[in-house]
Amino acid sequence: MNYTILVIEDDKNINEMITKLLTTNQYQVKSAYSGTEALLVHNKNIDLILLDLMLPGKNGEEIIKELKQIHLVPVIVMSAISDIEKKLNLFSLGANDYITKPFNNEELLARIKVWLSMKSHIESDILKFKDIELSKSNYTVMCNHKKVNLTKKEFELLELFLENQNQTLTKSRIFDCVWNDENSADDNTLNVHISKIKNKLKECNSQEEYIETVWSIGYRLKI
Repeated sequence: MNYTILVIEDDKNINEMITKLLTTNQYQVKSAYSGTEALLVHNKNIDLILLDLMLPGKNGEEIIKELKQIHLVPVIVMSAISDIEKKLNLFSLGANDYITKPFNNEELLARIKVWLSMKSHIESDILKFKDIELSKSNYTVMCNHKKVNLTKKEFELLELFLENQNQTLTKSRIFDCVWNDENSADDNTLNVHISKIKNKLKECNSQEEYIETVWSIGYRLKI
């Protein structure tokens, strides 16, 4: 598989050195020289990000979360900063790994290989439909790059739909999967939950419709 790596580094010589190293090792490379440019270049074709902290405009710390909201991939921070508290703060912001400059090329390649090998596991955790991304392990939902705050039942409902994208889900199946043996669930309860999910998604993207009713049967994703 040909992986694509986004190199975000404002030093032209270092950017070109890393690009040459990666292309020599059969990786595709996209380059950005500022935080603002990185947010424009990053997309769903990127598999991993190498991020320098000291960038013009928006620095590396400021854009980690924004990059992951666009497309969730591993982020390896590159910096001469060695302060442990600084490193721990980067992990809390969403960085996956950290390598101190100047770094050994073989070490950088090894770290890249490890995170790309884990990429399939990361992707299996993410369910996608249109501009929705749902993380099963983190219990988070993004729509149109905006966070959607769902209740536990709303999350389970949306997860069920995203796992069955080409199917109409009957009300009885939804009750079995989401409410199990709870006696509190009825048609009105389901309708209210679906309505709330639709409204929350509509707030993120008013131009799109995600769930439609199949009268007398149940619901399905609107393809």
